[in-house]
Amino acid sequence: MKIVFVGGGTGGHFYPLIAVAEAVRTESAERDILTPQLYYIAPEPYDAEALFANSITFIKSPAGKIRRYASIQNITGLFTTIAGVFWSLRTLYKLYPDVIFSKGGYASVPTVIAAHFLKIPIIIHESDAKPGRANLLASKYAYRIAVAFEGVKNLFPLKAQDKVAVTGIPVREAFLNTLKIPPALTYKTSQDAKAALGLNVNIPTVLILGGSSGSQRINDLILSVLPDFVAFGNIIHQTGKNNFKDVQTASSVILDKNANANRYHPYMYLGPDTMVLAAQAADVIISRAGSTSITEISLWKKPAVLIPIPEAISHDQRTNAYSYAHTGAAIVLEEKNMTPHLLVSEARRIASDPYLAQEMGEKGASFANPKAASLIGHELLEVCLAHEADSEARNVKGKTSST
Repeated sequence: MKIVFVGGGTGGHFYPLIAVAEAVRTESAERDILTPQLYYIAPEPYDAEALFANSITFIKSPAGKIRRYASIQNITGLFTTIAGVFWSLRTLYKLYPDVIFSKGGYASVPTVIAAHFLKIPIIIHESDAKPGRANLLASKYAYRIAVAFEGVKNLFPLKAQDKVAVTGIPVREAFLNTLKIPPALTYKTSQDAKAALGLNVNIPTVLILGGSSGSQRINDLILSVLPDFVAFGNIIHQTGKNNFKDVQTASSVILDKNANANRYHPYMYLGPDTMVLAAQAADVIISRAGSTSITEISLWKKPAVLIPIPEAISHDQRTNAYSYAHTGAAIVLEEKNMTPHLLVSEARRIASDPYLAQEMGEKGASFANPKAASLIGHELLEVCLAHEADSEARNVKGKTSST
């Protein structure tokens, strides 16, 4: 049995694929069936360590990005996508997987089109409150469509709507719950987690996440009012790998001789173990509004201040943010209307009020489905098994006919 995963370019596309791969491997072991061979087809591996850890073979493919604004790169992107379709036809014909699982994004388009021509079943997942163009295209060919938001079904073409099921967003096992931590760790409370991270246990903690690659805009906002932040709490700041050195250098200058300088803790990247501790320690989370980030915040039962990427750059985050904020679990601050001091004020207001923070966290808890990855993984396995049974039946029929 073989499963091909496609989609990528961002952590919001990539890491749900890893979560589903984990679920496939877990269910295969529980059912005592042979684990399917897993492949990831994309222009770049994104996180080679995660692929290796889950025994996923990476296959590099061409795919062109079509931007939402006028650009000469759209022409080259179109030709790259066409070339990618022919490449994918050849690759999939040789590999011939049982099913394709697509998370959308430009990287998925050539493989999905080729799979349609080869009549390979396609299951897609839409994380956002507004379907992306790649998934709208794929929905015409899809065998099943999984979505995260209830209202998304009606945004797909009418003929595709009977294929839609609300599953939630797949989240990696390590991120599912703040209490699901490595056996070697025994930090069960916020105070324990703060102590483990070397934080002051007697003051609020703000966790700042700019997405899987960090956010230059959020980094600049935080740095502009960093003394105000450390004046009332611990700050755990995921800067992104490319931004870390600049943020570290700037913060050391800004907080030079500041009595509370040791309250600021920048991280290049928060791995699963550290992220779990940071989430446990946090009294409020400041984050972009990617669907995966919102889902993790929901599962952690933490209040949030969401800063969506402007619609001119990303069509989905603003919709995601307000959909989640309607639960009462978050407030939304849009970049065009936000001042740095307003961000500090809202973070302080929530983090300094334990009753408000707990109430907001509880309101968001129902938003995410911790079983999303297992639901999708189960369906992928069922398609694999059905395809394998059909192939065996055809082989038996062929042998009978020949005799």
